[in-house]
Amino acid sequence: MSHALEQDRSPARILVVDDNPTNRYVLATTLRRAGHQVVEAEDGTRALELLGSDGTEPPEAAVVDVRLPDMTGLEVCERIKSDPVTASIPVINISASAITVEDRTQGLYRGADAYLVEPIAPDELLATITASLRYARARRRAERLAERLHLLNRVTLALYSAPDANELVRATAKGAAAIFRCDAAAVLTTPQGSPVVAHTWHDDAADARSAEPQVHPAPGWCQESGRVGAWITGQAVPLPCLRGGPQDAANRRVVVGRAKAERPPVALLVPADVLTTQDDERLLTQLAQACALALEALRSYSEEHALALTLQRSFLPESLPKTARAELAVRYLPASEHTEIGGDFYEAIDTPAGLVVAVGDVAGHSLDAAMVMGQVRHALRAYATEGHPPEVILSRLDRLLTTVEPGASVTLCVVLVAHDSGTLHIANAGHLPPLLRAPDGTTAYVTEHGPLLGLGLSHPPARRVTAQPGTLLLLVTDGLIERRNVDLRTSLESLAEVAGEGSADPEETCARLLDRLSPDGNDDVALMAVRLNPVTTG
Repeated sequence: MSHALEQDRSPARILVVDDNPTNRYVLATTLRRAGHQVVEAEDGTRALELLGSDGTEPPEAAVVDVRLPDMTGLEVCERIKSDPVTASIPVINISASAITVEDRTQGLYRGADAYLVEPIAPDELLATITASLRYARARRRAERLAERLHLLNRVTLALYSAPDANELVRATAKGAAAIFRCDAAAVLTTPQGSPVVAHTWHDDAADARSAEPQVHPAPGWCQESGRVGAWITGQAVPLPCLRGGPQDAANRRVVVGRAKAERPPVALLVPADVLTTQDDERLLTQLAQACALALEALRSYSEEHALALTLQRSFLPESLPKTARAELAVRYLPASEHTEIGGDFYEAIDTPAGLVVAVGDVAGHSLDAAMVMGQVRHALRAYATEGHPPEVILSRLDRLLTTVEPGASVTLCVVLVAHDSGTLHIANAGHLPPLLRAPDGTTAYVTEHGPLLGLGLSHPPARRVTAQPGTLLLLVTDGLIERRNVDLRTSLESLAEVAGEGSADPEETCARLLDRLSPDGNDDVALMAVRLNPVTTG
């Protein structure tokens, strides 16, 4: 016998409405002997009060006499069927006097699910009750399944929208709790190899006002597929944040999902009594599998991002040149792991003419941007080594881009710090203006610039600026200061203000800027600080 059929034949709470005490007793006794729970009412008004409006559990079926003292049984039936809360309750009309075909037809038309004529044989009454319950329960199961499938669809979308594993495990536990209307827990291993668990109940130390599931490390999580069930039942290392111990194992239902056989499993835990049908089992399994697939997508993205970041870092200089003319410090911060890599870069080359420093940014965020960045940086290094001045370097890079990478665009600021004088040769191709901090702490931007690279336009001569020893030169990319809904001029003012405070030491300045300006992680950050030393002769 199927589980659903067993449910359809299981006892129910039944309302019996009849103004005749003898008839009511006979009906109630027959139903009680069959195992049903019976609630009795002597008229229509009392029957409607017992339908759950007072907070009590509503009946699953109603047996209503057609002739009642305050209203007809047909009216009671209509009232039951017109209320969305009680419309699914099957109603069986009975009568010893209204027994014609017209009476029975009217009763069925007005909402009754069955119409019996007294005297009623006990077997006929019980069979009618069973048939009515079977239909009503099947309908409720279908409606509940449709609702849960709708929730599963919404939860699955939330899983694939989760930006990281912690949000994923939280969304999974929250989704299981919403679908099955119970406390739930989810356990998984992050792409970085850290097991975490999320549960919908609150720890004693947690904020009881929080509506979100609590997320914790899961040091007792067993990743071996053969031990998952044993761990959940407490035979392996239990998790301290999961309520209950081995004695409560029989009251839990665990479903495990995996995207690949070699991957650590995802496990969902719910109370065993909430899974009443095979459809419920399948829903929980589907949710676990959706979580596993979403986790696999996160893992793939994390691996690809790490690979691209490694490639991007390989394009950056391994070390800075050591020269008596200046002290250098750099910082490079990639965007957060949820953001595609960009094309920010820096360069520093000591040439016979002087120290060439540069900071640039390739437009876009992708592996292609990083590849363009690598080409531009290596070409810049070659042109600088050949002894070309900054404006010529920009012109040659522009020609390279329009020939080899048409459509790509780059902002770049190149500065030559002359060895034999205190002159800076600044050529800026559409990049943020370089900032100069004088030895007395005053700051000023060099705002002259030409077009960005990749447009095939000519570039103006480099701007020559005389700088005293002790002057600090700052070159940055927009990831350090640009913020959504903040005017760029305001951001540049903040940069100048922070740069003018405290020490002019390049390392300390870089640390202070990153601490005070707090990059938001939406873009890469390249930052170079150059403090000029006195010109040496001979």
